[in-house]
Amino acid sequence: MASILDEYEDSQNTRQSAQQRSRLAAANIGITHSGFVNVRLEEEKPIFTKQRIDFSHLEKINHFAVCNNQLCMSLGKDTLLRIDLAKPDQPNQMEMGRKDDCKVHKLFLDPSGSHLLISLSSSECLYLNRNTQKVRSLSRWRGHLIESVGWNKLLGTETNTGPILVGTSQGAIFEAEISATEGSLFNTNPDQYFRQVHSLEEDGRPAPVCCLEVERGLENKVFIIATTRKRLFQFVGKVAEGSEQQGYSSIFSQNQDLLPSFQEFPVNMGYSEITFYTSKLRSSPKAFAWMMGNGVLYGQLDYVRPDSLLSDVQVWEYTSDIDFDLNKPISIVLTQFHFLLLLPDRVKAVCTLNGQVVHEDVFPDKFGPLKKMIKDPAGGLVWIYTERAVFRYHIQREARDVWQMYMSTGKFDLAKEYCRDRPECMDMVLAREAEHCFQNKRYLESAKCYALTQNYFEEIALKFIEAKQEDALKEFLLKKLNNLKPGERTQITLLVTWLTELYLNRLGQLESDDCSAPVYLETRGEFRVFLGSAKHKECLFNNRTTIYDLLASHGNVDDMVYFSVVMQDYERVISHHCQHDDYGAALDVLSKHCDEKLFYKFSPVLMQHIPKKVVDAWIQMGKRLDPKKLIPALMNYSQMGSTQQIKETIRYMEFCVYQLTVTEEAIHNYLLSLYAKYKPESLLWYLEQAGTHASDIHYDLKYALRLCAEHGYLEACVLVYKIMELYEEAVDLALQVDVDLAKSCADLPEDDEELRKKLWLKIARHVVQEEKDVKKAMNCLSSCNLLKIEDILPFFPDFVTIDHFKEAICGSLAEYNHHIEELKQEMEEATESAKRIREDIQEMRNKYGVVESQEKCAACDFPLLNRPFYLFLCGHMFHYDCLIQEVTPHLSTFKQNRLEDLQKKLAATAQASKSRHRPPPKEESDTASLGKASTGTSRETIKSDIDDVIASECVYCGELMIKSIDKPFIDPQNRAPVSSKPNKP
Repeated sequence: MASILDEYEDSQNTRQSAQQRSRLAAANIGITHSGFVNVRLEEEKPIFTKQRIDFSHLEKINHFAVCNNQLCMSLGKDTLLRIDLAKPDQPNQMEMGRKDDCKVHKLFLDPSGSHLLISLSSSECLYLNRNTQKVRSLSRWRGHLIESVGWNKLLGTETNTGPILVGTSQGAIFEAEISATEGSLFNTNPDQYFRQVHSLEEDGRPAPVCCLEVERGLENKVFIIATTRKRLFQFVGKVAEGSEQQGYSSIFSQNQDLLPSFQEFPVNMGYSEITFYTSKLRSSPKAFAWMMGNGVLYGQLDYVRPDSLLSDVQVWEYTSDIDFDLNKPISIVLTQFHFLLLLPDRVKAVCTLNGQVVHEDVFPDKFGPLKKMIKDPAGGLVWIYTERAVFRYHIQREARDVWQMYMSTGKFDLAKEYCRDRPECMDMVLAREAEHCFQNKRYLESAKCYALTQNYFEEIALKFIEAKQEDALKEFLLKKLNNLKPGERTQITLLVTWLTELYLNRLGQLESDDCSAPVYLETRGEFRVFLGSAKHKECLFNNRTTIYDLLASHGNVDDMVYFSVVMQDYERVISHHCQHDDYGAALDVLSKHCDEKLFYKFSPVLMQHIPKKVVDAWIQMGKRLDPKKLIPALMNYSQMGSTQQIKETIRYMEFCVYQLTVTEEAIHNYLLSLYAKYKPESLLWYLEQAGTHASDIHYDLKYALRLCAEHGYLEACVLVYKIMELYEEAVDLALQVDVDLAKSCADLPEDDEELRKKLWLKIARHVVQEEKDVKKAMNCLSSCNLLKIEDILPFFPDFVTIDHFKEAICGSLAEYNHHIEELKQEMEEATESAKRIREDIQEMRNKYGVVESQEKCAACDFPLLNRPFYLFLCGHMFHYDCLIQEVTPHLSTFKQNRLEDLQKKLAATAQASKSRHRPPPKEESDTASLGKASTGTSRETIKSDIDDVIASECVYCGELMIKSIDKPFIDPQNRAPVSSKPNKP
């Protein structure tokens, strides 16, 4: 661990950098026009945080390499230390086994951390695999001082590097492959092959290959970047599908005919270093930074460009405090937005967006000069070491201030991309972009950006008004309106009203200009879309009166109608059409939206002008309309005498009555009045089909009678009288029309013969006295069987001849004679029937049955002769008590009570009989002898009554058994059989 003094120094450095940032932030503090308040509750951590790592080693650090959390250090003369950073408490230290004075020149660790190459100053190279403890020599590599290695990221594994490129101090580029597996008996070297593929020169002489990088692009394209002290070379070529194992020799051979593409800078500081930034592990780099004599060349990598991999290249020149004699740059590391430049005593962080030094960290002299800086792509950590210490930089939220740099350079889209989660920064970017667009007279774009900011609304609006940019102001208001929350009703109302006024002003200007018809139509379309916006429908509805007033003040009738339709204010639309005598359009609106209240309100006006179409619309509405509420409109115009209106009125009333089957009395009465006044030929038919019973009638009978009487429709009056069952009035009125009609009325009271006879007598008197037609009078006799010749004779004159009704008189006498004969025959038949009944009774008295001694009761199955019994003609025999028990459940309540009373009386007479058998006193003997006969008679009568109740028929064969067929065998109340026989003892 670091000492207390070291920790104090680190904290001092952190505090100084924080104070520097706070001073920079304070310089930007001001009263902004934004609605955001930027309050930091705690001090923001710096982007680059340094931490010293204590490895507790005693020897000095010669070289250092780290990749994929695998750290390797060369210590002292011959010691190698390996640490898996995931397990820092398990270091692995070993000896390289070199006894001569050669030193470690460089360490090279592949991206996976599996393969370590140790370049020695004696032009030798050693190899160590992560999974082994043995350092092996690469014999084929002897004689070459290795300066750089280009690893194979695609084919490299834990045991094999795949084809790699190796750069030497003499400018030669070799292709090699190393395998960690043991070879054959005769080939134990790990290096599979080592062959030269190219060489690099500077000024006609070989130059050391400082760096090598191999990357793969689309379509099997391979990019190789190699650097010398002041040149950067690019080699581009394609590798055939499936030939990746053949190495990179084909790439260099493809470029032999042409000079290799390179960039050269004049200043030579003796070495150079290139570094790359990769956003994700095992992905292709996106950016590069090359440290050379003139400065730092940095830019993006574009794998699509055919001529060069480098794009957006810039040069950052060294600052004045960098002197090649005293503090030459040593190493460079590239991050997403910065490159870190290592000097002998400090680290400079330069932003790649603006070339500004954003961080400078000075190291104390006690650790010695800084030797190297390395970045681990796996964890993104930056490592720096001296001979006596190792430091590690954590990079946190590197992009937090990038938005400011993009904003200052006018790259607003990128600035917004990097402050999405910081609304206060986003507001500043939008405000700057809006101001930039306004200054460049891109007013619409400026309005869109201003609408997304929290700047003062009034200030922005006035800005556009002063610039006379109504379109931009409208765009600003529209965007602002869409960004408001539903709860901000006051602001929404203000913006909606203002936008309406702007649209109307613009439409008025365009309407007067004949050359701008397309623009006018487009603007009107936008305005109507605005009026029909579902998002602001509530606001428009609540303030529709104001909108109507604005539309009316501008005389914009068409848009007023459109707005009324959008607001579903169809009453206003229909009123507008009616005022302009466009009744067809008004009816179309009514028919389309089917509002019953509007039909009731506007039907009187429409019925006056287009009655047929109105009635068609009513019929189409069907039962949704209440016909009773339409009667005022119908009656109002039907009374004016318009034939078409009356015709359509009758048509709709008939539709209601015959198709909708409306039963409202007012509807039927009105139809009846229309028939009586304008269509009398349908009146009688309507009355007939309406029904002949008062319960079936839906019109007022008294009103119908009065109506028919007023118009002199006697036959209709007769029909109404018939329905009202006023038959006398019906016959009296029918005799004024037709005798046959009167006859049909006279036969109606079927249940009242006296009334029928009276009605027929009225008809006969009318025929005899009024029509003086004796033949018709005789026909009345034949039509009604209640009339006799003697009933109508008084109606004839005193001196009428008998010839006219002689036949009727003879027929009547014959009928009387026939009736007398029928009565005689009936009397004889009744006498004969009585005689046969007497004979049957006598026969029944003499009938008997034989009972054997072994006969048993049909109910209890005990011997029959043990107790009093009954014998029925069907053969069933019952004990007296058993029969009572069987019959009683089937008797009615009345008969059960009567049977109980008779049994009590019978028991009382039996008790009295017993008392008579005791010898009475002498003075009472005469009284007992007198009551003996009466007591016997009463007992027999009671027994006879009991027999009538229980023995009138066999309980098994008579009606009682038939009536009990629907009764269950088991009583559901007590779960016992309904009628059970007694068990034998």
